[in-house]
Parts: sequence; structure tokens; C-alpha cells
Amino acid sequence: MTYEFDFSVLLPYWEQFLRGCWLTVLLSTIAILAGLSIGILTALAKQSPAAWVRLAATSYVEAIRNTPFLVQVFFIYFGLPTIGVSFQPWSAAVLALSLNCGAFSAEVIRGGIDAISRGQFEAGAALGLKRLQVYRYIVLKPALRIIFPALSGQFVLALLTTSIVSSISAEELTSIAQSIDTLTFRSFEIYIVTTVLYLVMALGFAHIFKAVDRAYFSYPVK
Repeated sequence: MTYEFDFSVLLPYWEQFLRGCWLTVLLSTIAILAGLSIGILTALAKQSPAAWVRLAATSYVEAIRNTPFLVQVFFIYFGLPTIGVSFQPWSAAVLALSLNCGAFSAEVIRGGIDAISRGQFEAGAALGLKRLQVYRYIVLKPALRIIFPALSGQFVLALLTTSIVSSISAEELTSIAQSIDTLTFRSFEIYIVTTVLYLVMALGFAHIFKAVDRAYFSYPVK
């Protein structure tokens, strides 16, 4: 059996592919920013002197890290409405991605905080700074400098994970590719193009994060 490649059949749909890329980038950016905020707060909560705060933060991280992302998406979109909490597909996708990214980022950030010398904490306390001020002004930036490459990899993974939210009909590149497939039945060509687009976006994100690393976290060359 021979298969004749015909990418020209996809040309009328190039705007839909670009729209899918835009929605994927937008979804990823929102999830990354929200996930980073959640990750920082969770990492700080795991350092809290209050046992119940540490327990809540640890429970959240372990629950997210040890369950499939698809199940998390289904729980938010299909499960929560049974107790009266409903989300539109895109809102459910943003929430699921943010919580997932936040849990994985929290562990990376916690590792960076643990790598900071205890002398830094003691120096901040000696200056009369409160605990949160010590983290904000003394600990957080050096910690982020240590773990930013690993954190960047986690953010690129968040971009690629967006494809899973197509399972709840949240619009992004994969869901749009599936819609085009039902119209053209050119699955091979469609998913080759989709793969290339994801590769381009992932490499683009990686280069952006490298630029951020050089601009904000690299030591100046003397």
C-alpha cells in the first residue's frame, strides 16, 4: 500500500493552525505565571514553622505529583460540577495546568531554597528582617538563580502538556488539529505539521528562558 503525501490540502487551514499556536502559547504563559506564583508560595509554606501549613503544602504537592494530569483535568472539569463548582473548558484547562505546574515548580524551588547557606538566613535575622523579608530580599533571587535552568525545563514541559486539555475540548493546537482531521482525513500530514509547530514553540520558549537567565540570573563578567 502506497500513501501519497499532500500537504497542500492543509493550506486553507493555516489560519486555524496559527490560532491553535496562539492559544497554546497563551494558555502556557498563563499557567506558567500562575504556576510559578503557586510554586513560590508552596515552597515557602513548606518552610513554615506551622505544622498544619507544612502539611497542607506537602499534601498538595504529593497529590499533584503522584496522579496523572489527565485525571486532574477530568476531576476539575467533570468531577467538581457534582458539588456545584463548574468551569468552562478553557478555564478548567488553565486551573489544571496552573495547579500542576505549581506543584512541580514548588519542589524545584524548595530545592533551591535548601541550597542556600543557613548563614544567609541568620544574616537577614541579624539585620532585623522578618522571615518573609529574608526570603524576599536575601534568599529568593539566589535560589532562583540556582534552579532556573531546571525551572525552565519544567515550563517547557508545561507548554507540551497543554495538548492533554484537548480531552475536555479546550481549544489549543491539538484540539484544532483534531477538528481539521475530521474535515480532511489527512491525519499523517496534520500531525506532522502539529509536531513541527510544537517543536518550534518549545524551542522558542527555551530560548526565551535562556535570555531571561542571562539577563537576570547570570553573574556579571568582570
